[in-house]
Amino acid sequence: MTPDPSYAHGTGTTALLGDTIGANLSRTAARWPDREALVDVPTGRRWTYARFAADIDRLACALLASGIAKGDRVGVWAVNCAEWVLVQYATARVGAVLVNINPAYRTHEVEYVLNQAGVTLLFASPHHKSSDYRAMVEEVRGRCPELRETVYFGDPGWAALLDRARPEHEDELRARQAELSCDDPINIQYTSGTTGFPKGATLSHHNILNNGYFVGELVAYTEQDRICVPVPFYHCFGMVMGNLAATSHGACMVIPAPSFDPTATLEAVQAERCTSLYGVPTMFIAELNLPGFASYDLSTLRTGIMAGSPCPVEVMKRVVAEMHMAEVSICYGMTETAPVSLQTRIDDDLEHRTGTVGRVLPHLEAKVVDPATGVTVERGTAGELCTRGYSVMLGYWDEPEKTAEAVDTGRWMHTGDLAVMREDGYVEIVGRIKDMIIRGGENVYPREIEEFLYGHPGIRDVQVVGVPHERYGEEVLACVVPHDPAAPPTLADVQEFCRGRLAHYKVPSRVEILDGFPMTVSGKVRKVELRQTYGS
Repeated sequence: MTPDPSYAHGTGTTALLGDTIGANLSRTAARWPDREALVDVPTGRRWTYARFAADIDRLACALLASGIAKGDRVGVWAVNCAEWVLVQYATARVGAVLVNINPAYRTHEVEYVLNQAGVTLLFASPHHKSSDYRAMVEEVRGRCPELRETVYFGDPGWAALLDRARPEHEDELRARQAELSCDDPINIQYTSGTTGFPKGATLSHHNILNNGYFVGELVAYTEQDRICVPVPFYHCFGMVMGNLAATSHGACMVIPAPSFDPTATLEAVQAERCTSLYGVPTMFIAELNLPGFASYDLSTLRTGIMAGSPCPVEVMKRVVAEMHMAEVSICYGMTETAPVSLQTRIDDDLEHRTGTVGRVLPHLEAKVVDPATGVTVERGTAGELCTRGYSVMLGYWDEPEKTAEAVDTGRWMHTGDLAVMREDGYVEIVGRIKDMIIRGGENVYPREIEEFLYGHPGIRDVQVVGVPHERYGEEVLACVVPHDPAAPPTLADVQEFCRGRLAHYKVPSRVEILDGFPMTVSGKVRKVELRQTYGS
């Protein structure tokens, strides 16, 4: 009997949406005008769908009055706030391309993005924590010739922009909407490479609206749901899986804080009676470890999404048991695929929801190939995960050569992730091709060792990386955040815990005790930084 190939396609009875984002929002607002669409907890502001759509149209008219044409790039460099969401939908209304800029960027990076995308209008936070965005914009604006105007949220300039909207612009807005196609580029998201400048993944209405919609379908969203979104809007997790999943179902978006704060997140869930909570694993770990965690009423939670990096089994079990999120889902994807390709289902058993990243979404395809030959491997065999379908980006903005490196002639997106497709079609991510440790000729997958070490009683969080070794080429380093900083596990403790339970070449030969890990703004651990710091 011939083994099955590692290929799967997602079937479903629900059709893809053929709308633009603006048309889809209009449909939702007409159906549920009085339901809450958006709650900005820090400022206490609330929008019904009727008011939300009206405010978006006013901002869209102001953009038209400012000379924003179809295809113009409009940047947003800001932390989470209601204005970010209004800009997201208003730019879609007028057919402008929203350029998401990471709030952690500094002058060198923001200057590159503004020029590479050709941003003409920039929206920004005035400041946040130690970031003075106004000062940084002033520093680079003379070197960004296409940037005509910068508008700061909460500043008089924001109100002045809105005041440009006139009744005659409403007819112009309707005419502009009639010119738009769901296949138009609508969003550029810069993906952080480990070397060189980031690349601008360019996404269409069709890419991100459908992805948000189907992620919401698979966690059974309705207009009754209230989604707490502590993940950043500049990333697909916030603006697609959060915002577009909500507005395509008539659900409510709840903003707990400008940037992630575990206390503010749980307070928002409790006060706003949220039914769904998002986060990367480190966010859920921070919430579960709050001193007063047990005092929060999280009983309204039903579901949520954990994504962004591999989800530790023990953390997932606590989220289900202690946060009432029995229907929590794991999503897997990448910015270039709008973002989700694989997702666990709400009726999956705990093993599938902790041991895998789910199966392919409706209307998408996935396969696992030999990284060297590109040939599809048998199920149960590790290889590179590739995905194809409506979600694959249009390309990297103005970089056709880099696009061709990532998306092959068959329109398959090469993820760079090592994966195993099980016989039932569920997929396990076993690491990044570039993260795989090769110790003395043996392939070592850090994820496997991390999952094992989460069972050590003294370890709260752990990341495993390969670092240079004179004899073996690489050795296994475990970077550990201990439960008790005063009594951290020693290398001998860790090795004893592993003895007889892990193959000898997988047992860490070094341990570093840390307070935390270097992170991206979206909550991914920067393993490359750990390798650089401790690899000497």
